[in-house]
Formats: sequence, C-alpha cells, structure tokens
Amino acid sequence: MSAPAHRYEDAVARYFEAWNAEDPAARGKAVAAAWTEDGGYTDPLADVRGHEQIAALIAAAREQFPGLVFRLAGAVDGHHHIARFSWELVSETDGSAPVAGSDVITLDEQGRIRAVLGFLDRMPAGAA
Repeated sequence: MSAPAHRYEDAVARYFEAWNAEDPAARGKAVAAAWTEDGGYTDPLADVRGHEQIAALIAAAREQFPGLVFRLAGAVDGHHHIARFSWELVSETDGSAPVAGSDVITLDEQGRIRAVLGFLDRMPAGAA
C-alpha cells in the first residue's frame, strides 16, 4: 500500500530547498534535513554520497548556473518508498529554463532521501 502523497511532496520540497539554498550554512542544514547521513546522489555527471559531498555538488551546480533556481515541473508521483518528479533550472531574470531533468528518489521511514537517481533531459551545449 502506498504512503500518503504528502510524504513524497514533502521530501521533494526539502530536496529543492537544498538545491536552492544560496548560503553554504543554510545549504548544509537543508541537505541534512533532506538526505539520510549516508544518502547518495547519482546522475550522468556525478555520483556522490554523504551530506558533505552532496552539499559540494550542489554548490558546484549553483556556481555553474548563477541566477537560476530549481523548480518542480509537474506533479510528484510516488508509491511505497519511491517517488519520481521532473524539474527545471529556471532563470530568475527571464524565466528561461536551459536545464531540465527527471529524478527518482528512495526514502527512508522518516521520509528522508536515501538515494537520488537523476536523468538530464535538457542541457546547454558544452555545460557537461
């Protein structure tokens, strides 16, 4: 039987809070709230584990794409301990979204992320 939908939406909201945190201290706190201590993140460009490495990955992405924020693109879908969602990296200046992807996350019993399996659906040439 699947868990209440808000469990998945809450986990994804914490995920975006971490990705959009500008301040390193706030980012570290958001990563700790979103992921388990041994949680991981894997996409075509990265494979990291643990709060420190995840926070460093997020900092690098924010540095590569200044002025852009991660936004949910569509609904969060989930069952059991798994959720999937799509996202876009949106310019705060002109609303363009040069980067987009889809992620699948697994959650622990408290709704914290154990693993993210990310897929890049749209990426600017030369950004990888």
